Parts: sequence; C-alpha cells; structure tokens
Amino acid sequence: MSLLNHLNWRYATKRMTGEKVPQEKVDYILEATRLSASSMGLQPYTILVVEDTEVRKQIQKVAYNQPQIVEASHLLIFAAWDNVTEEQVDEYMRNIATVRNIPVESLADFKNSLMGSVVSRTQEQKYEWAARQTYIALGTALAAAAEQGVDATPMEGFDPAALDELLNLKEKGLRSVTLLPLGFRHVEADFLANAKKVRRNKEQLFVKVD
Repeated sequence: MSLLNHLNWRYATKRMTGEKVPQEKVDYILEATRLSASSMGLQPYTILVVEDTEVRKQIQKVAYNQPQIVEASHLLIFAAWDNVTEEQVDEYMRNIATVRNIPVESLADFKNSLMGSVVSRTQEQKYEWAARQTYIALGTALAAAAEQGVDATPMEGFDPAALDELLNLKEKGLRSVTLLPLGFRHVEADFLANAKKVRRNKEQLFVKVD
C-alpha cells in the first residue's frame, strides 16, 4: 500500500478492541517518531509511553472518560519542555558532536543561533514553541501508525494541569500537550469505522500563489 492508501484508511478511532499491538509495531511507530522533523533538531519534548492499565484508568478520569484511553493497547503522551535552557542546548551540542564525530567547539555558531532564536525568549514563549514542535512529532506518529495498520487517535480533550499533576510532570520540567492512544478499531462499536473519509477538496485547500 502507498502512503496515500494508508492515510485514507486511518481516522480518529472512537472505540478500540483492547487487543495488544505487537511490540515490533509499537517500536516502529516510536522510532519513526524519534526520527521526526524538529526545528533545529532539538526535539524539546518527551514522549511518555503508558501501557499499564491502572495508570491509563487514572488518566481516563482527567480525559473526560474517553474510552480509547483504556481500550487502547498503548497511550503516548506528548509532553513539551516547560523551559528551554542553555544546559539542554549544551547537551544537544555534545550529542551532535558525538554522533558526527566532530569537535563540539565547531558548533559554536549553531549554538549561538539556537540561543538567540529560542533560549532568549520568555519561559512561556519557549514552552509555546516547544509545544508546537510536539505536533510535528504527532503527525509523524500518526502516519507511521497508519502504515503499520495500527489505529491512533490524536487527543487534546483532557485537563493538562490535572494530567501533569497525576504524572508529576512539573517536577520533570514537562507539560502535557497531546495524547495518542494506539490500538485496533472496534468496527461494531465505532460508528465511524465504515464511514467515508471527509476532507476539503484540493481546490479549496491549496491556493497557488503566482
């Protein structure tokens, strides 16, 4: 199947069967997400992977009792860094130097650019920037899940402050942004399972600028 076929197949699944997603498929989705595009490559977020049923039951309570939270096989939580610091940038520079086998000093201009364009902002501005980065990773995760025949439902319908408190994210310097249950659609229980996909047509969506 082509990517377009996979994307036509996927939808925001409302009910799932509870069947476990094979670990190799989960690993594939996570690796694709790890390789996702990110501004300057910094990836200013952490993705929590929740498989434990009891933990997901607690999360469901702060996610308006949406059934996918507990009917899924795994729940991914995309959590942005609450702040972006020079220490985090330095760690990133060291990682680049190690992976590419270059002196970290050779990255001074890149570090200064990152410091000037991101770290110099207010903390709330840095969080908002980091939160937007999570959506790029989320999009990659959705496409990878579709390619693997795994249903995935992007969710903003939850209380971020309550979830952060439940998982002690503030102490980890994180703030939750989106949720992504992974599982398999329950065709009989989900009213959208056999519905045709609806999107704006290309003439409406794309405007050529001359």
